[in-house]
Amino acid sequence: MAPSVCLIGLPGSGKSTIGRQLARLWGVDFVDSDHVIEAQLGCTIKEYFSAQGEQAFRDVEAQVIAALATRDRACILSTGGGAVLRPENRAVLHAHTTVFYLHSSPEDIARRLRNDTGRPLLQGDDTLKRLKDLLAVRAPLYEETAHYTIDTLRCGTGQVMRKVSMQAELAGLVPQPGATLATPR
Repeated sequence: MAPSVCLIGLPGSGKSTIGRQLARLWGVDFVDSDHVIEAQLGCTIKEYFSAQGEQAFRDVEAQVIAALATRDRACILSTGGGAVLRPENRAVLHAHTTVFYLHSSPEDIARRLRNDTGRPLLQGDDTLKRLKDLLAVRAPLYEETAHYTIDTLRCGTGQVMRKVSMQAELAGLVPQPGATLATPR
């Protein structure tokens, strides 16, 4: 059984937080692709990114995404914000998981991440401009990959989690006791 729910969106959109809550609620594993990548690399993404560059990081990320999207055990998968940059990642996620795009505004994310130093693509003087630039490039890719878009504007974490959960219930994805998550249609 492949992981049936995948969360995508800009860095800081709440993918890991929402993913953990959904996994607890549904009684399945939570897997953060960035944590898997760091375990595989033996260093932080920021360190690897600095030493090897974005291209090398994206190569490793593509291998990890392919393995996680096609694994046998159901889970909630949270990807890095740039996972959709590679066509092969978009294809494997869309084909093997049900993808929820957590659509957040750059302004909301900039507020949340103002003290975050662990995201290499958001370092510098103007995080808001960088987020707007990332969204301009990535929004069409998120939309192409997603089965569902969840608007997180003016929503707290609990509200976003309920929106995803409600959509998943309507789509027949939520497991019943003793069952596994449904596979995408």
